[in-house]
Amino acid sequence: MEYIITAAAAYLIGSIPSGLILGKLFWHTDLREHGSHNIGATNAWRTLGKGAGIAVFIADSLKGQAGVMLGLSLVGTPLAAVVGGLLAIIGHSFSLFLRFHGGKGVATSLGVLSMLMGDVTFMLFVLWFTIVYVTRYVSLGSVVAGGLAPILAALFGYPMEYLLFTAIAAVLVIVRHRENIKRLMNGTENKI
Repeated sequence: MEYIITAAAAYLIGSIPSGLILGKLFWHTDLREHGSHNIGATNAWRTLGKGAGIAVFIADSLKGQAGVMLGLSLVGTPLAAVVGGLLAIIGHSFSLFLRFHGGKGVATSLGVLSMLMGDVTFMLFVLWFTIVYVTRYVSLGSVVAGGLAPILAALFGYPMEYLLFTAIAAVLVIVRHRENIKRLMNGTENKI
């Protein structure tokens, strides 16, 4: 029963459309009507500026951390932590409050990773930042970092539950970026 409560609560927390709420509340802008029409941090950065992008990134990361904390506090096992984190990411990507649309899950995934695997998170963030800084493509950094997460988790010897999480999260992030990947291959992707 605790797993079901964890999953449901984490999904609801993940579903909170941070970018939409912050954009409307502080910048009087509906992110769905501008830029890429996405409610995530990258579109907030491009549309509303650096401060908005950072605020949305932090809010979305906190949702992932909250999902992990739910699993740890309600059940207390690595599997529960993964279930809570994963459902927060799914909630963010397929929000109940946005007719099952949402962000791409990168910041929320990073929030989950930061709770489960601090060393892997640090390495992925440095890699992501370097790629974005050099290429100006946030999507490229996100896809590469997402794809490397399971490999790094395995190299660092994390438990199977965490490896499974990184594999599922990587697939979600890459699938949610499929249009970006097409644009990267065509040379039409937007730079930050």
